Amino acid sequence: MMESRSPICNTCGEEIGVKSNGEFFVACHECSFPICKACLEYEFKEGRRICLRCGNPYDENVFDDVETKTSKTQSIVPTHINNTPQVDSGIHARHISTVSTIDSDLNDEYGNPIWKNRVESWKDKKDKKSKKKKKDSKATKTDEHEAQIPSQQHMEDMPSNTEAGATDVLSVVIPIPRTKITSYRIVIIMRLIILALFFNYRITHPVDSAYGLWLTSVICEIWFAVSWVLDQFPKWSPINRETYIDRLSARFEREGEQSQLAAVDFFVSTVDPLKEPPLITANTVLSILALDYPVDKVSCYVSDDGAAMLSFESLVETADFARKWVPFCKKYSIEPRAPEFYFSLKIDYLRDKVQPSFVKERRAMKRDYEEFKIRMNALVAKAQKTPEEGWTMQDGTSWPGNNTRDHPGMIQVFLGYSGARDIEGNELPRLVYVSREKRPGYQHHKKAGAENALVRVSAVLTNAPFILNLDCDHYVNNSKAVREAMCFLMDPVVGQDVCFVQFPQRFDGIDKSDRYANRNIVFFDVNMRGLDGIQGPVYVGTGTVFRRQALYGYSPPSKPRILPQSSSSSCCCLTKKKQPQDPSEIYKDAKREELDAAIFNLGDLDNYDEYERSMLISQTSFEKTFGLSAVFIESTLMENGGVPDSVNPSTLIKEAIHVISCGYEEKTEWGKEIGWIYGSITEDILTGFKMHCRGWRSIYCMPLRPAFKGSAPINLSDRLHQVLRWALGSVEIFLSRHCPLWYGCSGGRLKLLQRLAYINTIVYPFTSLPLVAYCTLPAICLLTGKFIIPTLSNLASMLFLGLFISIILTSVLELRWSGVSIEDLWRNEQFWVIGGVSAHLFAVFQGFLKMLAGLDTNFTVTSKTADDLEFGELYIVKWTTLLIPPTSLLIINLVGVVAGFSDALNKGYEAWGPLFGKVFFAFWVILHLYPFLKGLMGRQNRTPTIVILWSILLASVFSLVWVRINPFVSKTDTTSLSQNCLLIDC
Repeated sequence: MMESRSPICNTCGEEIGVKSNGEFFVACHECSFPICKACLEYEFKEGRRICLRCGNPYDENVFDDVETKTSKTQSIVPTHINNTPQVDSGIHARHISTVSTIDSDLNDEYGNPIWKNRVESWKDKKDKKSKKKKKDSKATKTDEHEAQIPSQQHMEDMPSNTEAGATDVLSVVIPIPRTKITSYRIVIIMRLIILALFFNYRITHPVDSAYGLWLTSVICEIWFAVSWVLDQFPKWSPINRETYIDRLSARFEREGEQSQLAAVDFFVSTVDPLKEPPLITANTVLSILALDYPVDKVSCYVSDDGAAMLSFESLVETADFARKWVPFCKKYSIEPRAPEFYFSLKIDYLRDKVQPSFVKERRAMKRDYEEFKIRMNALVAKAQKTPEEGWTMQDGTSWPGNNTRDHPGMIQVFLGYSGARDIEGNELPRLVYVSREKRPGYQHHKKAGAENALVRVSAVLTNAPFILNLDCDHYVNNSKAVREAMCFLMDPVVGQDVCFVQFPQRFDGIDKSDRYANRNIVFFDVNMRGLDGIQGPVYVGTGTVFRRQALYGYSPPSKPRILPQSSSSSCCCLTKKKQPQDPSEIYKDAKREELDAAIFNLGDLDNYDEYERSMLISQTSFEKTFGLSAVFIESTLMENGGVPDSVNPSTLIKEAIHVISCGYEEKTEWGKEIGWIYGSITEDILTGFKMHCRGWRSIYCMPLRPAFKGSAPINLSDRLHQVLRWALGSVEIFLSRHCPLWYGCSGGRLKLLQRLAYINTIVYPFTSLPLVAYCTLPAICLLTGKFIIPTLSNLASMLFLGLFISIILTSVLELRWSGVSIEDLWRNEQFWVIGGVSAHLFAVFQGFLKMLAGLDTNFTVTSKTADDLEFGELYIVKWTTLLIPPTSLLIINLVGVVAGFSDALNKGYEAWGPLFGKVFFAFWVILHLYPFLKGLMGRQNRTPTIVILWSILLASVFSLVWVRINPFVSKTDTTSLSQNCLLIDC
């Protein structure tokens, strides 16, 4: 084993040096980013005083007491090759440093992977031994020759990804100005202190006359405070990022040379073409095919999980229209490159278009697109009624997917491999239709299972190192979006530990007031930017560029591999407690990296011959992890992507059909540690959480022009069902072994504030219980004449006033650094109450029913169709049980306000003072539910009768029973009051 060496500077490749006390030089104490003193001095000279990795400012005293430590033979050995024998030091080790952890430990003396061919090639014991002896003798001679070469010449000859050092960085971190973020943090701390004093007062001053009401309100307020802490503190260090696309092109797209940009596989998922119109999916596909990116680097895979012939036929039409649309987009650099949205833009399309032929070609293209829409609509109209004998294809054979629950796997390559070119004779990106096999008795895991099938198919056919997944209704709005992501993923400094780059979701077709907070501006522009300053944003399901190796369950290369449990460590207590709901990080990593362990330990097996080594890394070890496909297994070892040379191209489609069979994932790690993780209908949160637990980090990319745009369900009922699905997924994660409260705590790779953010994402539905109670309290107080707060003293008044001021200041300062408008913040607060008392409440009960009674909830696809009239769906009211709780709360509070004013009129002017506080809280509820009330009434006040009847009935029964029982009124107080009345009568 190699001795411990100084870490290597990520900019120049030299050792970072040590201080006089023997400790390694550390520039950034937040993330320990390896950079030497010379490079750091250059950064300071150029005015860059923040860390390239985490964005935190450098300490001004970092240069104190630093010594440089050089070694002729070890100065260029990367630190992550710790299992390589000493004979590999020198120039060969430098070549290895650009390869992944798996490949670097499988390299022989020439830097060629041992796993060049499939695992089955390890069978001839004698040939292996003879080859090894020859290589050993050559390696010895090579090392003797290289030992005479000065280290400076080594540096000149070696290939380096960082050609010009820090001056060619592809992205930079732009921290929030100190004047804004400091005041923001101070107010947060002040609010925390005021909350502590406020609860001290509330708990020590109970309301004896309404003890039950007081206790309920205090419990609810404590929960709200905890929820605020979970939501607020992950926004402690928000940052911005800036990318340099021109530098990316200068580095990887040199004139006269083949483009070195990494390939990207696009995943587009669809299920029901009647709810997700094929025209919308076609626009998404067309925007991908017309990207501003090298054609041979783009492959688009469309997953049809409903096996609908309509989806297949619409993709045929899309591929045909792409031959005209793609060259038109690239010739005139139009934006966006989804035809439906481009032609609907109400702008001067002649602006910045100087070509005389543009107007003529645009008119011809618009006419072609209208004809394309007619053909697509004809296919949809035809598919409305399914023939009794099922669908048949043009050749007369039956469509294999007539039975959507029992059909074989289907793959069709439309563009790319077939040699199809556009009308100008240029090559087009690959377009592949995929419908995985489905059989009764198998668990298919809905969208997560479909995404994993696409991972395997793409690995067999194209095997791009990066994957970008989109929903079928999210088109590419910025043709340079992939280049934006590559500024992070291909940066040798920033992208080493990045598992995915997340883009914000932006939407079309939403009314200006955004009544139901469909844009989620606060989440995407505030919360996600805060997480980017910690360990990265959460995965939100679409608009995400993944590193394929991260999806395979590997840990980031900079993180040391966790040793197996048998090795000496201080976690002895953890090995004794193997609870399935709380597995230790050591056990988790050992199981996930069973393949890694076999490979990494090769360097220690000096006493074994080649045959015994091949047996230790047998095909069985791979199959337990990745499944029974030698082609796919070999593709997982190719970090830079590409189809293995040993694979016969004629057998690729057959192998791709094999990896999407319904039984392929049986007894493997798919869905457990590999790919999209199963166990929740919100597989996006779970998948990103697992990656962050392994030590990966993500990056939030917000280009000036939104990268992707989609459609949102602006209708009230559809919006609530969407929120219900998200909340139910969070409850499922909370009740699973992957709960962030305890999962992955022992490894220490998930930062504390990042864990708080994930805890917030899975516990927020439970806020619905105290929220419903708190929204009911004002009506109860007005009906009973009691209140949850005693008579306020001067100190108590100051505390309440300070609390309200701190809440307002926190919001104002948050708006200041984020740029979010007040209206967006208010809409977010309103829908937090609307969703909390309806969808979140139902999600909690459904989650517990699923856990206790095994009642599974069906995945409902949100309808993407739209009315012909603009915002037509906004005024449609659809019956759903989710409408009952908020409607009931509205009626109860309105009845309470009327009852409160009536009571005050009867009692005189003394009752108006106490009435003010009660009515204030009642109006707080009504104002937050106002968008719901407006949506419930619809454009022509057409609220479903059943909703009105149920709500009035529940509100009336509740009010009458409450007045009759009056449980929160002290019985002793009532008795003493009656006795006093008798004494007066006497």
